[in-house]
Amino acid sequence: MTKMGLPDRVRVCLFDLDGVLTETAVVHAAAWKEAFDGFLRRREGPDFRPFDATADYERYVDGRPRVDGVRVFLASRGIELPEGKDDDPPEAETVRGLGNRKNALFLEKIRTQGVEPYPGSVRYVDAVRAAGLGTAVVSSSANCREILISAGMEDRFDVRIDGRVAVERGLPGKPHPDTFLEAAHDLGAEPGAAAVFEDALAGMDAGRSGGFGAVVGVDRVGQADALRRHGADIVVSDLSELLGSGT
Repeated sequence: MTKMGLPDRVRVCLFDLDGVLTETAVVHAAAWKEAFDGFLRRREGPDFRPFDATADYERYVDGRPRVDGVRVFLASRGIELPEGKDDDPPEAETVRGLGNRKNALFLEKIRTQGVEPYPGSVRYVDAVRAAGLGTAVVSSSANCREILISAGMEDRFDVRIDGRVAVERGLPGKPHPDTFLEAAHDLGAEPGAAAVFEDALAGMDAGRSGGFGAVVGVDRVGQADALRRHGADIVVSDLSELLGSGT
C-alpha cells in the first residue's frame, strides 16, 4: 500500500461528490423527502407513508441519476407515472416533473444553507494531488460544478464527469460503471490503475463491476457492512483515515 492508503498500482483517484467530498447528501435527502412526501400526501391523503430520508434515500435514490431515483422509489411503492418531458414544471405529476421539483428544492436549500466540504476529504485530495496522482470527480448530479464552486473545491480536479456530461456523452448512470470508466479514460488510465471513492451502494456496485484497482467505501451513516457487501475493498468513515499518522 502507498502512503495514500491505496494499492501501488493506483495512479488516479475518482471521487463521488455528495457524501464523499461535500456534506450535501443530507441536503439531497431532505429535498427528496419534501418532494416525495408532498406528492404522496396529494395522492394518498393524510395517512400516506412518508419517504424515509435514511432508509429510502440509501436504498432507492442515493447515487443514481435524478430521474432514475424517481422511477426506482415510485416502483418500490407500486406507483407508475408518465415519463413527461425535461422541462415539465415542478408541480407536474410526471417522473421528470417530480425530479424537477426535487431539484428546485435542492437548489433553494443550497442557496440558503451553502455547501461545506468535509475537511478530511480536502486534506486527502490535496495529498493525493501532491503525490502526483490524477483526480476526477464523478457525480450523477447536474449541479456538480456549482456545488464544487460553493465548496471551494473546483480547482482540485483534473476531470469532471457529472450528470450533464453523462447526458452529453450518452453514459448510463450508477449503478453502471460507465461514468467512472469515462473519468479514468479521460485521465489516461486503465480501470485497474484507478481507485473509486463512494458512499452510495449504487456507487459501490459501479465500482465493483468496473474492474477498478481499488474501491473505497466512505461510511458516513453506519452502513459499513452494506458497503462491503456491495464491493468495497476498503471502508473508512473519513478519507483522512487513509493518510496515516505520518501525513
